[in-house]
Amino acid sequence: MTEKMSVHYSSATDLWATPQDFFDKLHTEFGFELDVCALSDNAKCNKFFSPSDDGLFQKWEGICWMNPPYGRGIKDWVQKAYESSLDGATVVCLLPARTDTRWWHDYCMHGEIRFVKGRLKFGGVKDNAPFPNAVVIFRGNRTYENPIVSAM
Repeated sequence: MTEKMSVHYSSATDLWATPQDFFDKLHTEFGFELDVCALSDNAKCNKFFSPSDDGLFQKWEGICWMNPPYGRGIKDWVQKAYESSLDGATVVCLLPARTDTRWWHDYCMHGEIRFVKGRLKFGGVKDNAPFPNAVVIFRGNRTYENPIVSAM
């Protein structure tokens, strides 16, 4: 397997720091108040939940930003985002566009989906991501029978 392709099959990291310019455009639109899944050195909001806070066990309120770890636990983060929206929060999620997964169909398909054109270049990484991304928006108490889908 070539070195370039090996990243597709690697689980060396599931953390992908949000590109600042990408976040800034969404922040202008939404005005985020809480980063629900951050490290202290990459938090996008003054108020954030770090791994020691364990955002999965916190109450998410207001307008939230979420770029979760992209590993096996991503389902739990997306489920929490969806359920928090049912309680009134707006949660904007940067996710790998894994449209073949159960979590995508169980949760993302009830939000607004914006597919990202091209591949993002995440913070601290030399090359563009080896996977496509989407922004999924769960707006407080709004679910869609058929998702609103657009491109960014």
